[in-house]
Amino acid sequence: MGAVIKKELRNYFLSPIGYIVIGIFLIAFSSFFYLTTIYESRADLTYLFYYTALYGLMFITPLLTMWTFAGERKTGTDQLILTAPVGMLGVVVAKFIAALLLIIIPVIFTLMYFGILCFFEVPNIPLYLTSMLGFILLSMAYISFGVLASSLTESPIIAGILTFAFVFAATWIPLLVESLSGLSLMDKFTSFLYGQIDIATVILFLSITILCILITMIIMQRRKSIK
Repeated sequence: MGAVIKKELRNYFLSPIGYIVIGIFLIAFSSFFYLTTIYESRADLTYLFYYTALYGLMFITPLLTMWTFAGERKTGTDQLILTAPVGMLGVVVAKFIAALLLIIIPVIFTLMYFGILCFFEVPNIPLYLTSMLGFILLSMAYISFGVLASSLTESPIIAGILTFAFVFAATWIPLLVESLSGLSLMDKFTSFLYGQIDIATVILFLSITILCILITMIIMQRRKSIK
Protein backbone atom coordinates (compact mmCIF):
# COMPACT_ATOMS: atom_id res chain seq x y z
CA MET A 1 0.00 0.00 0.00
CA GLY A 2 2.91 2.33 0.69
CA ALA A 3 3.99 2.08 -2.95
CA VAL A 4 0.51 3.15 -4.10
CA ILE A 5 0.53 6.12 -1.71
CA LYS A 6 3.92 7.22 -3.06
CA LYS A 7 2.64 6.83 -6.62
CA GLU A 8 -0.44 8.93 -5.89
CA LEU A 9 1.58 11.66 -4.18
CA ARG A 10 4.01 11.66 -7.09
CA ASN A 11 1.09 12.06 -9.50
CA TYR A 12 -0.24 15.00 -7.49
CA PHE A 13 3.08 16.81 -7.48
CA LEU A 14 4.00 15.97 -11.08
CA SER A 15 0.81 17.74 -12.10
CA PRO A 16 -0.43 21.20 -11.09
CA ILE A 17 -3.16 19.72 -8.85
CA GLY A 18 -1.01 19.21 -5.77
CA TYR A 19 0.42 22.70 -5.89
CA ILE A 20 -2.95 24.29 -6.69
CA VAL A 21 -4.65 22.51 -3.76
CA ILE A 22 -1.95 23.46 -1.25
CA GLY A 23 -1.81 26.99 -2.69
CA ILE A 24 -5.58 27.48 -2.37
CA PHE A 25 -5.47 26.20 1.20
CA LEU A 26 -2.64 28.52 2.16
CA ILE A 27 -4.38 31.51 0.56
CA ALA A 28 -7.62 30.63 2.36
CA PHE A 29 -5.91 30.08 5.71
CA SER A 30 -3.89 33.29 5.36
CA SER A 31 -6.90 35.35 4.31
CA PHE A 32 -9.12 34.12 7.13
CA PHE A 33 -6.25 34.46 9.60
CA TYR A 34 -5.97 38.13 8.70
CA LEU A 35 -9.73 38.80 8.58
CA THR A 36 -10.76 36.88 11.71
CA THR A 37 -7.66 37.14 13.89
CA ILE A 38 -5.38 40.06 12.97
CA TYR A 39 -8.06 42.49 11.78
CA GLU A 40 -10.38 41.66 14.67
CA SER A 41 -7.48 41.59 17.19
CA ARG A 42 -8.61 38.19 18.38
CA ALA A 43 -6.19 35.48 19.60
CA ASP A 44 -8.43 32.74 18.26
CA LEU A 45 -7.69 30.45 15.32
CA THR A 46 -11.00 28.56 15.35
CA TYR A 47 -12.58 30.90 12.80
CA LEU A 48 -9.72 30.16 10.44
CA PHE A 49 -10.75 26.48 10.34
CA TYR A 50 -14.47 27.27 10.28
CA TYR A 51 -14.43 29.57 7.26
CA THR A 52 -11.95 27.39 5.36
CA ALA A 53 -14.27 24.41 5.94
CA LEU A 54 -17.30 26.49 4.98
CA TYR A 55 -15.93 27.91 1.74
CA GLY A 56 -12.65 26.18 0.88
CA LEU A 57 -13.46 22.47 1.12
CA MET A 58 -16.40 22.86 -1.26
CA PHE A 59 -13.99 23.65 -4.11
CA ILE A 60 -10.82 21.89 -2.96
CA THR A 61 -12.33 18.44 -2.35
CA PRO A 62 -13.67 17.94 -5.91
CA LEU A 63 -10.38 19.17 -7.39
CA LEU A 64 -8.44 16.82 -5.15
CA THR A 65 -10.47 13.64 -5.72
CA MET A 66 -11.96 13.89 -9.20
CA TRP A 67 -8.97 12.20 -10.86
CA THR A 68 -8.41 9.40 -8.32
CA PHE A 69 -10.24 6.70 -10.30
CA ALA A 70 -12.10 8.55 -13.07
CA GLY A 71 -8.89 10.01 -14.48
CA GLU A 72 -7.25 6.61 -14.72
CA ARG A 73 -10.30 5.12 -16.42
CA LYS A 74 -10.30 8.03 -18.86
CA THR A 75 -6.63 7.54 -19.74
CA GLY A 76 -6.79 3.74 -19.66
CA THR A 77 -4.22 3.40 -16.89
CA ASP A 78 -6.77 1.80 -14.55
CA GLN A 79 -5.50 -1.58 -15.70
CA LEU A 80 -2.45 -0.99 -13.53
CA ILE A 81 -4.75 -0.67 -10.52
CA LEU A 82 -6.93 -3.63 -11.41
CA THR A 83 -3.89 -5.88 -11.78
CA ALA A 84 -1.89 -4.48 -8.86
CA PRO A 85 -0.61 -7.00 -6.30
CA VAL A 86 -2.17 -4.87 -3.56
CA GLY A 87 -5.74 -5.78 -2.63
CA MET A 88 -8.47 -3.46 -3.86
CA LEU A 89 -9.11 -2.24 -0.33
CA GLY A 90 -5.45 -1.30 -0.09
CA VAL A 91 -5.64 0.62 -3.36
CA VAL A 92 -8.72 2.58 -2.27
CA VAL A 93 -7.28 3.35 1.17
CA ALA A 94 -3.95 4.40 -0.39
CA LYS A 95 -5.68 6.86 -2.72
CA PHE A 96 -7.71 8.19 0.19
CA ILE A 97 -4.61 8.65 2.37
CA ALA A 98 -2.69 10.39 -0.43
CA ALA A 99 -5.54 12.88 -0.93
CA LEU A 100 -5.86 13.41 2.82
CA LEU A 101 -2.14 14.17 3.11
CA LEU A 102 -2.58 17.08 0.71
CA ILE A 103 -4.99 18.56 3.24
CA ILE A 104 -2.94 17.71 6.30
CA ILE A 105 0.17 19.42 4.86
CA PRO A 106 -1.40 22.93 4.75
CA VAL A 107 -3.14 22.27 8.09
CA ILE A 108 0.31 21.75 9.61
CA PHE A 109 1.29 25.13 8.15
CA THR A 110 -1.30 26.72 10.44
CA LEU A 111 1.26 26.23 13.21
CA MET A 112 2.92 29.25 11.63
CA TYR A 113 -0.11 31.39 12.54
CA PHE A 114 -0.11 29.89 16.02
CA GLY A 115 3.52 30.94 16.38
CA ILE A 116 2.72 34.48 15.23
CA LEU A 117 -0.01 34.81 17.84
CA CYS A 118 2.35 33.63 20.58
CA PHE A 119 4.31 36.87 20.16
CA PHE A 120 1.24 38.80 21.34
CA GLU A 121 -0.88 36.44 23.39
CA VAL A 122 -0.79 32.68 23.95
CA PRO A 123 -3.79 31.19 22.13
CA ASN A 124 -6.00 28.53 23.64
CA ILE A 125 -4.02 25.40 22.73
CA PRO A 126 -6.77 22.79 23.43
CA LEU A 127 -9.22 24.86 21.36
CA TYR A 128 -6.74 25.05 18.49
CA LEU A 129 -6.08 21.29 18.58
CA THR A 130 -9.76 20.29 18.74
CA SER A 131 -10.54 22.66 15.83
CA MET A 132 -7.75 21.08 13.82
CA LEU A 133 -9.01 17.58 14.66
CA GLY A 134 -12.55 18.45 13.63
CA PHE A 135 -11.34 19.98 10.37
CA ILE A 136 -9.37 16.84 9.50
CA LEU A 137 -12.29 14.53 10.37
CA LEU A 138 -14.68 16.61 8.24
CA SER A 139 -12.15 16.56 5.40
CA MET A 140 -11.92 12.77 5.67
CA ALA A 141 -15.67 12.42 5.21
CA TYR A 142 -15.66 14.73 2.18
CA ILE A 143 -12.60 13.08 0.59
CA SER A 144 -13.99 9.57 1.00
CA PHE A 145 -17.15 10.60 -0.85
CA GLY A 146 -15.04 12.26 -3.55
CA VAL A 147 -13.10 9.03 -4.07
CA LEU A 148 -16.41 7.14 -4.24
CA ALA A 149 -17.79 9.58 -6.81
CA SER A 150 -14.63 9.18 -8.89
CA SER A 151 -15.09 5.40 -8.94
CA LEU A 152 -18.61 5.74 -10.37
CA THR A 153 -17.64 7.38 -13.66
CA GLU A 154 -14.83 7.71 -16.16
CA SER A 155 -15.37 11.47 -16.39
CA PRO A 156 -13.37 13.49 -13.84
CA ILE A 157 -15.68 16.44 -14.49
CA ILE A 158 -18.77 14.44 -13.52
CA ALA A 159 -16.95 13.09 -10.47
CA GLY A 160 -16.05 16.63 -9.48
CA ILE A 161 -19.64 17.84 -9.92
CA LEU A 162 -20.98 14.96 -7.79
CA THR A 163 -18.47 15.73 -5.05
CA PHE A 164 -19.21 19.45 -5.18
CA ALA A 165 -22.95 18.72 -4.93
CA PHE A 166 -22.42 16.48 -1.90
CA VAL A 167 -20.21 18.98 -0.03
CA PHE A 168 -22.53 21.86 -0.95
CA ALA A 169 -25.58 19.93 0.26
CA ALA A 170 -23.88 18.82 3.49
CA THR A 171 -22.71 22.38 4.14
CA TRP A 172 -25.25 24.87 2.87
CA ILE A 173 -28.67 23.27 2.41
CA PRO A 174 -29.13 22.57 6.16
CA LEU A 175 -27.98 26.15 6.85
CA LEU A 176 -30.55 27.53 4.41
CA VAL A 177 -33.40 25.17 5.31
CA GLU A 178 -33.88 25.06 9.06
CA SER A 179 -35.85 21.80 9.00
CA LEU A 180 -32.77 20.04 7.58
CA SER A 181 -30.33 21.42 10.13
CA GLY A 182 -29.90 17.97 11.67
CA LEU A 183 -28.23 16.82 8.44
CA SER A 184 -25.58 19.53 8.48
CA LEU A 185 -22.04 18.19 8.79
CA MET A 186 -20.92 21.78 9.40
CA ASP A 187 -23.15 21.99 12.46
CA LYS A 188 -21.56 18.80 13.76
CA PHE A 189 -18.11 20.24 13.06
CA THR A 190 -18.73 23.43 15.03
CA SER A 191 -18.74 21.51 18.32
CA PHE A 192 -14.97 21.05 17.85
CA LEU A 193 -14.58 24.84 17.60
CA TYR A 194 -15.78 25.12 21.18
CA GLY A 195 -13.19 22.64 22.40
CA GLN A 196 -15.66 19.76 22.59
CA ILE A 197 -14.82 16.35 21.15
CA ASP A 198 -18.28 14.91 20.68
CA ILE A 199 -17.92 11.13 20.39
CA ALA A 200 -21.14 10.84 18.37
CA THR A 201 -19.79 13.33 15.82
CA VAL A 202 -16.43 11.56 15.63
CA ILE A 203 -18.25 8.26 15.02
CA LEU A 204 -20.43 9.92 12.37
CA PHE A 205 -17.48 11.32 10.41
CA LEU A 206 -15.55 8.05 10.67
CA SER A 207 -18.65 6.04 9.68
CA ILE A 208 -19.17 8.14 6.55
CA THR A 209 -15.48 7.72 5.70
CA ILE A 210 -15.43 3.95 6.22
CA LEU A 211 -18.75 3.41 4.42
CA CYS A 212 -17.65 5.37 1.34
CA ILE A 213 -14.31 3.53 1.25
CA LEU A 214 -16.02 0.14 1.48
CA ILE A 215 -18.54 1.01 -1.25
CA THR A 216 -15.70 2.23 -3.46
CA MET A 217 -13.82 -1.02 -2.87
CA ILE A 218 -16.91 -3.07 -3.83
CA ILE A 219 -17.42 -1.04 -7.01
CA MET A 220 -13.78 -1.39 -8.06
CA GLN A 221 -13.69 -5.08 -7.13
CA ARG A 222 -16.72 -5.76 -9.34
CA ARG A 223 -15.09 -3.86 -12.18
CA LYS A 224 -11.93 -5.91 -11.69
CA SER A 225 -13.86 -9.21 -11.76
CA ILE A 226 -15.71 -8.18 -14.94
CA LYS A 227 -12.44 -7.36 -16.70
